[in-house]
Amino acid sequence: MTAQNLLVELFVEELPPKALRKLGDAFAGQLLEQLRAQGLAGADAQLTAFASPRRLAAHVTGVLARAADKPQSTKLMPVSVGLTADGQPTPALLKRLAALGADASAVPQLKRAPDGKAEALFFDSVQAGVSLAEGLQKALLDAIAKLPIPKLMSYQLESGCELPGWTSVSFVRPAHGLVALHGSEVVPVTVLGLQAGNSTQGHRFEAARSPVVLPHADRYAELLAQDGAVIAGFDARRAEIVRQLAAAAAQVGGGVRAIEDEALLDEVTALVERPNVLVCTFEEEFLGVPQECLILTMKANQKYFPLLDADGKLTNRFLVVSNISPADASAVTGGNERVVRPRLADAKFFYDQDRKKTLAARVPGLDKVVYHNKLGSQGERIARVRAIAGAIAQQLGGAELAAQADQAAQLAKSDLVTDMVGEFPELQGTMGRYYALNDGLPLFVADAIEDHYKPRFAGDALPRNDVGVVVALADKLETLVGMFGIGNLPTGDRDPFALRRHALGVLRMLSEKNLPLAPEALVRAAVPAFGDKIQDPTEALLGFLDERLAGSLREQGYSAQEVDAVLALRPERLGEVPKRLAAVRAFTALPEAAALAAANKRVSNILKKAGEVDAHVSALLLQEPAEKELYAALQRIAPAADAQFEAGDYTASLQSLAALRAPVDAFFDGVMVNAEQTDLRLNRQGLLKSLHAAMNRVADLSRLA
Repeated sequence: MTAQNLLVELFVEELPPKALRKLGDAFAGQLLEQLRAQGLAGADAQLTAFASPRRLAAHVTGVLARAADKPQSTKLMPVSVGLTADGQPTPALLKRLAALGADASAVPQLKRAPDGKAEALFFDSVQAGVSLAEGLQKALLDAIAKLPIPKLMSYQLESGCELPGWTSVSFVRPAHGLVALHGSEVVPVTVLGLQAGNSTQGHRFEAARSPVVLPHADRYAELLAQDGAVIAGFDARRAEIVRQLAAAAAQVGGGVRAIEDEALLDEVTALVERPNVLVCTFEEEFLGVPQECLILTMKANQKYFPLLDADGKLTNRFLVVSNISPADASAVTGGNERVVRPRLADAKFFYDQDRKKTLAARVPGLDKVVYHNKLGSQGERIARVRAIAGAIAQQLGGAELAAQADQAAQLAKSDLVTDMVGEFPELQGTMGRYYALNDGLPLFVADAIEDHYKPRFAGDALPRNDVGVVVALADKLETLVGMFGIGNLPTGDRDPFALRRHALGVLRMLSEKNLPLAPEALVRAAVPAFGDKIQDPTEALLGFLDERLAGSLREQGYSAQEVDAVLALRPERLGEVPKRLAAVRAFTALPEAAALAAANKRVSNILKKAGEVDAHVSALLLQEPAEKELYAALQRIAPAADAQFEAGDYTASLQSLAALRAPVDAFFDGVMVNAEQTDLRLNRQGLLKSLHAAMNRVADLSRLA
């Protein structure tokens, strides 16, 4: 059985650029998985995935021409069913053997083995290894069937099918060629009406030869680059674009650099087969437009890379990644400059028109913009955000902050009815800030208008000032309470109103800004703003926030037990949670931790069964030496632990309480808590209540047991 390297390429029309990398990785990965499953490739087989605008390909090392034969043991039936009393085969056994390609001569070789309570007959045979042609055919069909295709196309085959011009197949794009090479040998497989060969097509315009003939699987990338003018590897092409972008920026000079955008880089990599980066220019007059507008139109509409100066300011130069490399590139640069000019002119026009009307004058227009059919217009939404912001601001900064937040909240959504945001929804908030400054509004209002959308994604910055924090909290709470109130909850991977992101944004602001606000108080303060439009969602929403907070903390490396212990107390300030978690982690490392956690769980169970318990302890009713010692230890240790807790030194507080282990152990060994004498029982329960209160200020230690 000869092992050779295998190359498979599917040559197609231009693939969807935003899905290309995923398609390439999925195609190659599924091929390798299937080849391994059939014994044609080993665990050490190396996979190289290729993906260009017009091809998906995979190179796999060490693929066998035929898989090794496999011994197998097939269970037939119970002995009592397969053999008569004198050991002769029954008709049922002979029929089963015939289905496996054997006859009565195989009966003496059958094995007997226990199978549950009975004994069964087993037939040993050798399964012939699959040939590469058979195995690759199955792998190809499986890989194509499992591709994460955004949208299928149906088209008609013109040859290699039963009814040319009428036979239809479905794929992401029409396929025109198939290569399957095992070393230098073509593997006879077919897919999508194509018969495998050893030739492919290169660059549409710049290939040195057409077709590109591949004499060996290992020469695929080399010959495509040499004869076909195509860099087949996605990562190799991407790296070449990065190199050329840096070189072009250096050529411009002045410390300029191309804007960094990983998604744009991936998309452009998926649009070209052999990149050629060129420098283009636009008129300086357009630089009077906010640079976010110009950058967005160049990136989103034209796939250009704007050039920024050393201070991050937009210059009037940009880079184009061309798919052709003519000797005279002036026609290419001139064409791109001509195409971008109307885009920039539109942006300038929108900006100039928008500034003729103040944000305040646009507020009534929000009444005509539908937010949700059950929750009313954007105007109604703004009224709710203002009410929620006022309640939050009163708690954080009093009347002055409330007035500032109300002004910012009233104008926060006004840019939604501007021409610029109508054309580029991604600029909502950003344009609001520019227009607010143009209207002469205070900087804190302008910043809050932009920042109330923050954090927009994981790791995004938080609002810059208190006004922005208040309006951002109010905006996100309005969305969460409203959607939960009408039962519009996220399910699975569907979350059209980004409720998970809004929840994490609220939690991040409460935690990282260390605000003296509890999630429960915030939610309860937001609900009245909706009147009778919603059902009270408080409990469901608080559970959702708890889940998001717990999940976020676990992602940061804390154990489920540590998180559960801290969050069980519902801390008033989420900013304290990391300190409490650190204290719990330090406590669990102590030798006394396990015993104290177990004892704390026992105390919790006793108190739960006892019902209402008074924490008062009478020293006169302490009889047993162990309860006296526990009481004395509490009197000695608890004040110091409480003082450390009040000072915010949670780690020291828990470590001080670790000294209670010995008296607690002695208490449970030598004292009957539920004594028959009522006053003794109540006193001992009170002692445990005092112990429980002292030990569980940082976290519920019983959750660590």
